[in-house]
Amino acid sequence: MEVEVKLRLTDAVSHQKLSDLLAPFHVKTLFQENIFFDGAAAELSSRLAVLRLRFYDLDSRCVLSLKSQPQISNGISRAEEVEEEIEPLIGRACVAEPWRFASMNSIIIKRLRDEFGAGGESLVCLGGFRNIRAVYAWNGLNLELDETCFDFGTNFEIECESSEPHRAKKLIEGFLEENRISFSNSKSSKFAVFRSGKLH
Repeated sequence: MEVEVKLRLTDAVSHQKLSDLLAPFHVKTLFQENIFFDGAAAELSSRLAVLRLRFYDLDSRCVLSLKSQPQISNGISRAEEVEEEIEPLIGRACVAEPWRFASMNSIIIKRLRDEFGAGGESLVCLGGFRNIRAVYAWNGLNLELDETCFDFGTNFEIECESSEPHRAKKLIEGFLEENRISFSNSKSSKFAVFRSGKLH
C-alpha cells in the first residue's frame, strides 16, 4: 500500500516560492514521462486500476507499475501499487505497439491476465503527461515538488510518501502556512486529472 500526502499549490508563483525555500534541502530533480494503458474493453479502469510506464531522464530508466484501488481524502492518498523495472527500449516499443506487452516475462502482465482478464495483447495506450519532480530531504521527510504538464495546462503539487501521513501533513502544512504559500488538499490523482481533461 502506497500512502502519500498530496497538497496542491495554487499557481506557479507558489511553486517557485516553495522551490526557493527548499533549495538548501535539494537532493535531485527527475524528468518523468508517464504513459498509461487500459484493456480494450476498459478492463482495468472499470475496476479502478491503471497500468503505467514511467520513463526517467531521457529514457535512462523505465518502471512498469500497476496501481489499483486508489482513494484520496483530506489530502492523503492510498493505493495498491506493484512496480517492475524494465529496459527503456522495451518500454518504448510497448508504447508504440502495446501488443508487445504480451511477450514480456512480467509478474504485472501475468496479474493483468489472471485478475483483470486483460492480456498484454489487448492493451491500448491512453497517452500521458510529463512531470518535473524536485526531491528534497526536509525534517526527516522525503518531499517531492511536482510541476505536471498536461496538454490542457500545468498543475503544481507537493507530495510526501509516509508511514505517518497525518504527522507529515501537519508538518508540511505548518511550513506552507508559515511562509504564506497558498495550497489546498489535492482531490484527485494526476491520472484522474489527465483523464478528465481539465485542471481540478
